[in-house]
Amino acid sequence: MSSQRREFLNVLAVALAAGLPLASRSLLAAQPQAATRAYEVKAFGNVSVLHFTDCHAQLLPAYFREPSVNLGVGPAAGKAPHLVGAALLREFNLAPDSSEAYAFTALDFAAAANTYGKVGGFAHLATLIKRLRASRPGALLLDGGDTWQGSATSLWTRAQDMVDAAKLLGVDVMTAHWEMTHGASRVLEIVARNLKGHIDFIAQNVVTADFEDPVFAPYTMRQVNGAQVAVIGQAFPYTPIANPRRFVSEWRFGIREEQMQKTVDTVRARGADAVVLLSHNGMDVDLKMAARVHGIDVILGGHTHDAVPRPIAVANRSGRTLVTNAGSNGKFLAVLDLDVRNGRVADTRYTLLPVFANLLPADEQMLAYIEQVRAPFRARLAEPLAVSEGLLYRRGNFSGTFDQLIVDALLAVRGAEIAFSPGFRWGTSLLPGQTITVEDVFNLTAITYPEVTLNELTGSAIKEVLEDVADNLFNPDPYLQQGGDMVRVGGLQYTIDPTRAIGARISDLRLHGKPLATGRKYKVAGWASVADAPQGPPVWDVVMQYLRDQKVITPRSVNAPVIKGVAGNPGVG
Repeated sequence: MSSQRREFLNVLAVALAAGLPLASRSLLAAQPQAATRAYEVKAFGNVSVLHFTDCHAQLLPAYFREPSVNLGVGPAAGKAPHLVGAALLREFNLAPDSSEAYAFTALDFAAAANTYGKVGGFAHLATLIKRLRASRPGALLLDGGDTWQGSATSLWTRAQDMVDAAKLLGVDVMTAHWEMTHGASRVLEIVARNLKGHIDFIAQNVVTADFEDPVFAPYTMRQVNGAQVAVIGQAFPYTPIANPRRFVSEWRFGIREEQMQKTVDTVRARGADAVVLLSHNGMDVDLKMAARVHGIDVILGGHTHDAVPRPIAVANRSGRTLVTNAGSNGKFLAVLDLDVRNGRVADTRYTLLPVFANLLPADEQMLAYIEQVRAPFRARLAEPLAVSEGLLYRRGNFSGTFDQLIVDALLAVRGAEIAFSPGFRWGTSLLPGQTITVEDVFNLTAITYPEVTLNELTGSAIKEVLEDVADNLFNPDPYLQQGGDMVRVGGLQYTIDPTRAIGARISDLRLHGKPLATGRKYKVAGWASVADAPQGPPVWDVVMQYLRDQKVITPRSVNAPVIKGVAGNPGVG
């Protein structure tokens, strides 16, 4: 464990020994100097890059539970990022029952959350960024995407709240994924009207569908303390598949590995001393790309929401590439320090800092902005709907308790036999005893295609849906994965073997204990269809109706499948 991490834990230990409950901000008030020392990261080298990703429009501090199931298959089995719980702590030498165990795992989450408090929040993130930049002149701030989606205010303002927040935060460069679900015209409007001259919006893998002309700049070159730094952008390759194609019907995406190599060669020829890839591929894809594309020094990754404490070094033709992933929901800030000399990166330092709201005072300028932009919506957001007696969360390969609440609502309100809910990885958590508000529901459902569908599907069609989603998640070739988790199911039970091939992973489908009949049609409710589906009510209306009817939400029993073939896999814990 590094000395700075020991210092961080020591600060927290002193506070707890003194009986100071962090959730009430007592440490910050009683020991401001100790709280400051917890975030002192010694400067190194001459080029610094700060990186956050997948904040999903969370301007305020929140709780976010990491997964307890994150399975790797094939070459990825048993390796980061597919480590959870105690296995992750052992791999990265993190102490159990510590602030870092709370930040990086789901272990004893509710109790740890009550001890260490909320994470993230742009006002607290702004404070940390300003402190780090004060000791790192010229430091670049990179945003890995999924910034303009995930909250009610971002949905209702068509992302304007997050665009202005990112500018105020001081973001220099960004790439994208969920941003595209606001539609091509809105994205182009923001890039031209709001970002120009402030934030470089880059994506080497987005081209026009007709002539394959670049839609956005593929990279940007920045001079930092005498070094030429190239930042290449990689938007989510499967945007028109994972999200409705109609939003970006005139654009093509893809991994575009060959073009990536050409882009790297181009920036090197233009004199780049350091090459950073700002990626929204997902970590498994980044690991494969790092082995096949040479000349990239560091990949700063996102999309899969993996919080990985240390970079993974991947060998390739030109030496090695460091691959990182910086978590989600504003929970972490990555600090990449580079020693650049003689036209190359001679050495690196990397630290992934958890953003504890109780240890970082809110930046006054950012806090004022957040208060102002939320003011028109405050009363609606705060409306109470029900009280949760149990922990509500979304995250994990197969289901979460808030996902279970959503499928329960679909079954009850829409009168379906079976319910499907997408395996999204974004969405904040609620602790036992918390009141569920309108804002909480939007934090789990705020998308631009929220309509609930009600269809009749045969048993064989239902199995095919599950097989397709499982292949997306568990295909051993990362380039054939699209991120996300398994579709969540209500009413239906099944068995899955992630180690098998497509068509053979799903078995023993049952409804109320009886085998699903392949030829019989079943009434299936769902939402977030990527097809041009019949219009139904938005999912948040269905969930809010259910919550108002229930008033008290008892602890959810998650309808998870029976999982085979994963005995001893450290992605289960």
